[in-house]
Formats: sequence, C-alpha cells, structure tokens
Amino acid sequence: MALDSILHGKLGFGAAPLGNMFRAIPEEEALETVAAAWDAGIRYFDNAPFYGAGLAELRMGEALKGKPRDQYVLSTKVGRVVLDEVEDISLRDHGEKGDVFAHGRPNKMINDYGYDATLKSIEDSLTRLQTSHVEIVFVHDLAQDFWGDQWIARFEEARTGAFRALDRLRNEGVIKAWGLGVNKVEPIEILLDLDEPQPNAFLLAGRYTLLDHDRALQRLMPKVHERGLGVVVGGPYSSGALVGGPNFEYAPASAEILAKIAAIKAIADRYGVPMKAAGLQFSLANPAVAAVIPGASRPERIAEDRAAFEAVIPAAFWTEMRAEGLVNPAAPLPG
Repeated sequence: MALDSILHGKLGFGAAPLGNMFRAIPEEEALETVAAAWDAGIRYFDNAPFYGAGLAELRMGEALKGKPRDQYVLSTKVGRVVLDEVEDISLRDHGEKGDVFAHGRPNKMINDYGYDATLKSIEDSLTRLQTSHVEIVFVHDLAQDFWGDQWIARFEEARTGAFRALDRLRNEGVIKAWGLGVNKVEPIEILLDLDEPQPNAFLLAGRYTLLDHDRALQRLMPKVHERGLGVVVGGPYSSGALVGGPNFEYAPASAEILAKIAAIKAIADRYGVPMKAAGLQFSLANPAVAAVIPGASRPERIAEDRAAFEAVIPAAFWTEMRAEGLVNPAAPLPG
C-alpha cells in the first residue's frame, strides 16, 4: 500500500517535543498543542518511545482520547523498550541525542531490535497511546549517528528481528506500513537493496531540507519514487536552525550553516517569504515525499506551520535560490 494512500494529508505532527525535548513542557501546554493540531485539520501524528521515555506517547494518547479513531493516522517506532525501572537520566549514553530528552521521564530504556522486543515495544506503545492499533511503524535510529561503528551489527540484528516482525504484521494487516525512521540516508539505501523483507514507508529526519538535501536527492529519493514508496520528512526546519533556533542536528549550528541560513533569509525577506514556508514547501516539492512532520511544543506554532504550508511563494524566489546555489540544481521546486 502506497504511503500517500495511508496518510491523512501532507502536513503531519512530529511529537518529539512532547517528550520534553530540550525543555520541560507543562502538561497542559503539551495537550493544548495536540488539540491545536487537531483543530488545524492535522490528522497524522508521529511518535516514538524514545521521546521522553514514553512521555510523548502518554501525552498524545491523552490528547487524542475520544477522537474518532478512523479519522487520524498514528505512527510510532521500535528499537527501544521502556521499562518501569528508573535511572539517573544524566548517566544515559545516547550519542548526540544524549541531552535532547534530559527533561523526560527517568524510566530506563533498553535498546533492542529483536523480534520479540519489537512486538513488546508496539504493545507498550498501544497502551501509552490509548489505542488499539497504529498504522505505521518505523525502526528507530538504526544508523551511524546513534550507533557509530556498531551500526552494521545492529542493522543485522534488525534484519533478522524487527524487519521480519514488521513484515509479518504488515502482511497480516495489523499495520499498514513499516520502514526505517532515521537521520541518515545510508541505512535506507541498504534496506532497499535487500530482496526481503519489503518496507513501504520511511521517515527521514533532517536529510531532505533546505539546509541539507544533496545526498538524499541523488541517492535515495529517485529510488523511493520509482518503487511507488514514500518518505515522511522529519525535522524540516533542521532542529530549528532554519527558523532562527540555535541548534542544527541537536547541536549548536556551525558558522557555515549560519551563513547559509543568512543567505536564504536575505532572499526570503526580499520576497516576503516566511522561512517556515520555504522549508516546508521545499521538502514537499519532491514527489517521493508523502508528508512533512514539523514538531511543535506550543499551540501557536501549529498556526505558523499551517500558514507556512498554505503560503503562496513567488516562483522568482525559487529561481533566485537556485541561481545563488542555495538549492541543488536537480531538486524539484514548488510550482
């Protein structure tokens, strides 16, 4: 089943901020943010156990409780099982994501891409989300940025475990789609080259944005599109850097990135184009992209995302962006 036919709309909601990403978000504010997304017509919500050790899923389950289940789509992720046991959050080793959820729940998380752990993770997610099913499951962080030199060994663990479990669930109709949810292109390339199993959806965070899209454009997007599959683009604002935030890829933005942002903003200001609109619409212009899922932790951010999604951007803006080398010459552009 094609990803486009599963999702309800091109604009979704990324729930990572609900897990207290970078800051402690009051419960009321988190629930109001999901409510604002619903009121704005958003019907696709992406989550993961990793987001605050289950906190984001708990909050989303509470916020969507009572909504007609056939009117929205949920995706979550596997690869980590959240335990009842608690630990000292400051001692966790999660690579470059180590401090991202420092304000999350103290529950211990076990990394496990095995068959049984995959089923257990989904079962636990259903409980936290207060739902009977999810439509899409992504295998989370199965890439170099999280695992370093161990990533190939972890990929092999998932190939004989999580991939087979998810393939079975999809073939039995329990879920509608599965694939990888990663921040790197290479794992998706490898998975697509396998004869089996057969994923039909991917979540690629940060790799098809205005600030970073060359590799995905050249090596991944054409293959995904040709096979009739689809990519959900996460992090379309590059961890907030594109829209004035201090971080790019979970760390302070480099001088090179800041210079590129300044160059884009100078053109955007001349044409009256909001940076959020440029970022969202660039990602969506690629035919392989089924949806974008910007994250939000405040209700007012939802209105900004909806406005960015609907903004009319002059063709001349994109012409100048290409002329200035700020987008790849081969990248599909809006309009």
